[in-house]
Amino acid sequence: MRKAQSTKLRAQASEAQLQPSSAVRRMKEYHPPLGDRSGVRLDFNENTFACSPRVLEALGKISRGDLTRYPEREPIERRVAEPLGLAPAQVMLTNGVDEAIHVLCQTYLDAGTEVLLPVPTYSMYEVYASGTPARMVTVPAEDGFRFPADALLAAITPATRLIAIANPNSPTGQAARREDLLRIIEAAPHAAVLVDEAYYHFFGETVLDLVGRVPNVIVARTFSKAYGLAGLRLGVLCAAEEQMHWMRRAISPYSVNSVALACLTAALEDEGYLRWYAQEVLASRAVFEAALGRLGVPYWPSQANFVLVKIGPKHRQFVEAMRVHNVLVRDRSNDPGCDGCVRITVGTREHTQLGIAALEHSLSEIEWGGTA
Repeated sequence: MRKAQSTKLRAQASEAQLQPSSAVRRMKEYHPPLGDRSGVRLDFNENTFACSPRVLEALGKISRGDLTRYPEREPIERRVAEPLGLAPAQVMLTNGVDEAIHVLCQTYLDAGTEVLLPVPTYSMYEVYASGTPARMVTVPAEDGFRFPADALLAAITPATRLIAIANPNSPTGQAARREDLLRIIEAAPHAAVLVDEAYYHFFGETVLDLVGRVPNVIVARTFSKAYGLAGLRLGVLCAAEEQMHWMRRAISPYSVNSVALACLTAALEDEGYLRWYAQEVLASRAVFEAALGRLGVPYWPSQANFVLVKIGPKHRQFVEAMRVHNVLVRDRSNDPGCDGCVRITVGTREHTQLGIAALEHSLSEIEWGGTA
């Protein structure tokens, strides 16, 4: 009897198998090249040193009883809003900026709408947007990866519903001018304009002052980079209260965990550490770009905590040679317009010197003769 039932179930399964939704089938796959990451981590734009020591103190104060309760993000959102000069209702903590992007796509993208992306740019904009019925419209960067302001303006249509701009941009390190951002924001009042300021602490310019004053401006920040909390997955969305009302519908109320919330408070209090690490990166970036110039390696001057370099046809050999020298870097050749390019994170001065030494050895070992 059981054997007959089993045979019948197998026959039914072969006729009609469980299928994912059309939205998931549309989604672009993303496979982070993690694996073994022992060594000097100059591949993912993380803080290469450590988080504030106050974060470890906060971790030590978390009790077993604390972990039995569901997380409450609102009290911490009030704490985050204060130094940003925003009302708590204009701030929403997220499980990293990746969740923030997902929430925006779920909130604003529908059939018949369009997403406008200057490329190359952060991969997750396209990943999450591709899971919606919206149409993707990409605008290539200008020469030297300059921000394509005029082309973006020309691409705005009545169907445009989301424009995502990383500023500074990844993987290029280039930044858009404030006046160009204002032109785009003004030209698309019917679209959410996301200005992703993940690398703000290494750049210093912002449009955060527009939040609440201009209804379609949305700013994202992360605590993964300068704060050194990438493992805790913390980001923040800043937007007008009337827009935030809809975004809160699209997010899980418990997506940011209690441990992350407790640590974020401690990280925010240690302003001295944040200033130190940002200054360390800026000094390292100048040293690293000078070394690239001395070695004759083409690069694009960066406003972030990384530099995009042009290795050329031997980019894969270069990445592997750097790994042999215990330094991890990120091949970006698959990004639009980035063939032969490798992105190298800038961290502390000590890590930068190790990166420069590995760079010199690797170029010699692969017999690099330039980008041709």
